[in-house]
Amino acid sequence: MATGVRTAVRLLLGAAMVGAGILHLTTQRQTFQAQVPDWFPVDEDLTVLASGVAEIALGVAFVALPGKRRLIGVLLAVFFVAVLPGNVAQYLEGTDAFGLDTDRKRLIRLFFQPVLVLLALFAGGWLRRTRTAEPDTATPGSAAP
Repeated sequence: MATGVRTAVRLLLGAAMVGAGILHLTTQRQTFQAQVPDWFPVDEDLTVLASGVAEIALGVAFVALPGKRRLIGVLLAVFFVAVLPGNVAQYLEGTDAFGLDTDRKRLIRLFFQPVLVLLALFAGGWLRRTRTAEPDTATPGSAAP
């Protein structure tokens, strides 16, 4: 069952990343630009375009390359960690975007970033419950006690 859930999470997360990336490049481009902190040393538009391309690439790869899910899952988790400073800046600077128009909403959003990291790791197969086999105490040819 865990494998089916892991696959479903991988497909949903991959599709969500593709969707977010497309929005970065099209209709929400200016909104994403407003979220790039002033202190970030790269042009806002270039940052949004690059992150959109990265989201699309990671999303497509997560869906289309299940054999590489561990690598892509960890790369996606790293991506989510990399964008966290921008989300923190949005909270600290009080930047309104995507319906996050209060400090409370922006703060609540920050708690979802670790969830995304965990989902990426789970879907990539990094978070598994391992079962350890009982050690075989019987010697060959003898009956176990």
